[in-house]
Parts: sequence; structure tokens; C-alpha cells
Amino acid sequence: MPSTVKAVIARTKGAPVEIVDVIVPDPGPGEAVVRIEACGVCHTDLHYREGGINDDFPFLLGHEAAGLVEAVGEGVTEIAVGDFVILNWRAVCGTCRACARGKPQYCFNTRNATQKMTLTDGTELSPALGIGAFIEKTLVASGQCTKVDPQADATAVGLLGCGVMAGFGAAVNTGGVSRGDSVAVIGCGGVGSAAIAGAAVAGATTIIAVDVDDRKLEWARTLGATHTVNSRSTDPVDAIRERTGGHGADVVIEAVGRPETYLQAFYARDLAGTVVLVGVPTPDLEVTLPMIEIFGRGGALKSSWYGDCVPSRDFPMLVDLYRQGRFDLGAFVSETIGLGDIEQAFTKMRNGEVLRSVVVL
Repeated sequence: MPSTVKAVIARTKGAPVEIVDVIVPDPGPGEAVVRIEACGVCHTDLHYREGGINDDFPFLLGHEAAGLVEAVGEGVTEIAVGDFVILNWRAVCGTCRACARGKPQYCFNTRNATQKMTLTDGTELSPALGIGAFIEKTLVASGQCTKVDPQADATAVGLLGCGVMAGFGAAVNTGGVSRGDSVAVIGCGGVGSAAIAGAAVAGATTIIAVDVDDRKLEWARTLGATHTVNSRSTDPVDAIRERTGGHGADVVIEAVGRPETYLQAFYARDLAGTVVLVGVPTPDLEVTLPMIEIFGRGGALKSSWYGDCVPSRDFPMLVDLYRQGRFDLGAFVSETIGLGDIEQAFTKMRNGEVLRSVVVL
């Protein structure tokens, strides 16, 4: 039978979020219902609330989540009732041209649930990133569920569903950071801090964190940064070069999504170095670079979408590292909150007071 549960929605652009009753259908073919245990408050949810993604209101917010599979639909074999799963918004199809080339991280046909969750009056909801997890239980495509070690703490590992995976993957998957590399990360919020942690796990020996907020720089140190630079008072390009023997870093990760910080990343890399853009720019932003500089410096300019991850490959591996004490996912959890505290969590996030607030249900 369909369930009626409590959830948080954004009903109209810019308005405060609301707790409402939502009807969750029984899962159809290829679908699953997951009882949410924890969900991080991500900046993308705020973008949805403010109309920065699209205008398909009302939105069922939340997407960075973990929980238990409560029911599965016809044809679902990869997960079963009772499995502990992390939700992902890149449920690969396995058959498109990217998947056929063995590059599922670029899947062009990712899947979401076919049925819609609704308000009690029948109004259809648009789930954030195809998930919608500020809710007691949610309906997703079965491929959006990745089974992991059930002993893991949902409050921590749910963050792999978006921001932490995006940052870690930007360093390790997209940037190819390896032992002995020098890495600079510009922007040390949740994603940038995860890139720093990823670089440390991968064996980078020089990790330079750049931000305008000393609180974030201190967080970066606890996650593996060997040097910090406050770019309000110090030119970050000069500082990165100074700390890398005058050469620039092997990999520079831009986690802000602004033209000015992208230019800093470009000029702060070593010859034949790599720039990775993981910060999400708004559609109106542009960057201008001299073509001779692009040619003469060599290397690579890359973008990283969800850390170029393959959830079935990366989530279990990162959970194992977390369980072994080698990747401190718990350090990203600044506070745990309830459904009624999400609006206040948005304010804290805007003010740079938290890495992640996590809703516990």
C-alpha cells in the first residue's frame, strides 16, 4: 500500500521550506522504496529552493542520503529488502554509448523512478537530483541504491551520495592524484575539503588549501592539508608556486566555480599539470584565457561531474576506507539536525559555519 510520510519541500521560489505529508507509491518495476536514516544538507538543495536549477516546483529536497531498502519492485535483483544502501543520482544504464565504451561515469542515460511522489492533494513533486531524501522514506530507481557495509554510520557515509564523492573523485578519479604529487585546492567547503582528503589518501605529499575563511582552512588542515593560504591577504598563485619550488602544483582543483578562481587555478599549476573544475558555475559566467598560454603550458583542463564516480565501484571502497580509519567521513559532519531545522541549516551553510549539517530521521 502507498505510504503517507513527513517530508520537506520547497513549494515556491525563494520561500522557506515546509514540512508536509507526502504519498510514496509502492515500487514499480525497477524501483525501490528506501527508508531514510540520514541525509546531508547540500548547497544543491538550496539552489533548488532558490530556483537556480529549474522551475519545476514544488521540489522534494534532499539527495545526500543513506538508509534501508524497505521494498523493491518487479525485476529488481541487485538489492533486496533490508539492505543498507547509499543513494546516488547517477544510476547508470549499462547500454548507452558511454557505458558500451566502458566509461559508465559518463553515462548519458541515467535512471530515476518512473512513478511520482505526490502531496496528499495529488500534486506531483520533483525530487532533487531524482532522489528527494528529506523524507522518512523515498522512491527511487533501484540503480540509485548502492549496497554497502551495514555496520557503517549512515550519518557519515550518506555524504558519499553527493559532496564528499564529488570532491574525493575530483582529486583521485578526474585529477589522477597519486603518491608524491603536489595538489592545490581552491575553495575549502564540503567539496573542496573532500578533495583535500582524497589527495591525502592517494599519497600526495604537498596539499595546499586556499580559501578566504580561516575556519575552513583549519578544517582543511584536519583533513590533510599541509599548507593553507588565505587568499584575502595573500596572492594564491604566488603562494602555491612558493610552496612547490617555484613550479606550481601538479594538480589544481577549483571547487568554487568562479572565473577569477579558475584563472588562479590555471596559472597555479605546473607545466603539463592538470586543472580540475568541480565547483559548479552559474550559466552566465565566462572565462577568457590566451590561447598561447593554453598551448604553451600543456597538461590538461578537465571538469569533474560527481567526481567521475561509478557508485558500485567507489562507494563500497570508500566505506571500507572509512571503516578502517583511513578516510575520516565523520569529520565532515558538523552537526545532526531534524527535518524542522533545514532552513536554519541553509543559513549556517551560507555563512560558512558548517561543512555539513546532516538530517537524522
